[in-house]
Amino acid sequence: MKTILYPQNKVLDELCQRPEIEKTELGAVVADIIKRVKSDKDAAISYYSEKFHGIPIGNPKVSSEEIRDSSAQVTDELKKAINTAKTNIEKFHLSQLITEPVTETFPGVKCWRKSVPIEKVGLYIPGGSAPLFSTVLMLGIPAKLAGCKKIVLCSPPGKDGKINPVILYTAQLIGITEIFRAGGAQAIAAMAYGTESIPKVYKIFGPGNQYVTKAKEMVQLDGISIDMPAGPSEVLIIADSSANPVFVAADLLSQAEHGPDSQVIMISDNLQMIESVKEETEKQLQSLPRKDIAGKALDNSKLILFNTLDECIDFSNLYAPEHLIINTSDPEALAGKVINAGSVFLGTYSCESAGDYASGTNHTLPTNGSARSYSGVSTESFLKKITFQKLSREGILNLGPSIELMAEAESLYGHKNAVSVRLKSLKNG
Repeated sequence: MKTILYPQNKVLDELCQRPEIEKTELGAVVADIIKRVKSDKDAAISYYSEKFHGIPIGNPKVSSEEIRDSSAQVTDELKKAINTAKTNIEKFHLSQLITEPVTETFPGVKCWRKSVPIEKVGLYIPGGSAPLFSTVLMLGIPAKLAGCKKIVLCSPPGKDGKINPVILYTAQLIGITEIFRAGGAQAIAAMAYGTESIPKVYKIFGPGNQYVTKAKEMVQLDGISIDMPAGPSEVLIIADSSANPVFVAADLLSQAEHGPDSQVIMISDNLQMIESVKEETEKQLQSLPRKDIAGKALDNSKLILFNTLDECIDFSNLYAPEHLIINTSDPEALAGKVINAGSVFLGTYSCESAGDYASGTNHTLPTNGSARSYSGVSTESFLKKITFQKLSREGILNLGPSIELMAEAESLYGHKNAVSVRLKSLKNG
């Protein structure tokens, strides 16, 4: 990890840059994948599975028998933990279902909004070396609560050609049965355009690497909605002299182990804390099973010393982290100054892992600075809002003249006439 002391304002934007693949290469590769999936469909899914992972697959659909049998491969202890997380996530996301009141904006004019579930949604669940069954909970539960009719799940298979049984068990637990062995950009393309086996959906959700994120951006240009640009994971930690460096180092490594393109940042107003965290991070790294992956991520990560905690929060807002941990003596004081962040964790014991798994908040969050304009996934992400209005006889009489004047001022006389004929009818009885 690189240590930076008292950076000047002119370099702050540079410090906010995330590690990334050369954009021209990335875009070209993903564009070719999308093109091939659109033309060859299931055959393309099998081709890329063998090309990238060495795993040839036939029919990508997971059978109902395989889904059912997954339960026997999950321990009772893990099932209990998953159910605890499921309960908390359901509680938090159920609270987001709100019926909005009817508003009378003008005498005789009533307006309201109705929440309607998106009919067909696609969930991308990262697999491979770290099968994220927790993401099944984070995406599947709000989709179910929202009432989506069709929920399609794609996840890359392991070396045995099968999706991790814990992913299958978790999907079955919340009622998802349309599951397909497909990963990477090709899975995003399949859900966007459809194949012989994988249905086309209206909106795609889920985190992934830069290829997955680029594919989501590209299919969005064809009118397929996405949740957000959710790319490689990241965390920023603000720690003062009161923080425990063992905890801070553990939080940094918890994100670094996601992948070599992940980024972790620790900022402080205390040099001794930075030095202690750096030492502790190197120590804990050696005991991690994924230390090679985490080590590569640490090469792209930084420890930054500022003069004050206010400067720390200013930099955090500029960086706009996916995860923000405030581990200070008074975290609530800084929390009130947070403007840009995906999800915030306050105090000594609020590790980011709690949000990843079981506290109840969603872990599908905006990355790469997207927290400046995007929110994390919620139940509302699976809903669309339709507005309604109803004008009574009194309403058109009261509001009509204003509409006529505005329409005429814009030279839209057809708009004006739609009001005028009604007013004339009412005046003539």
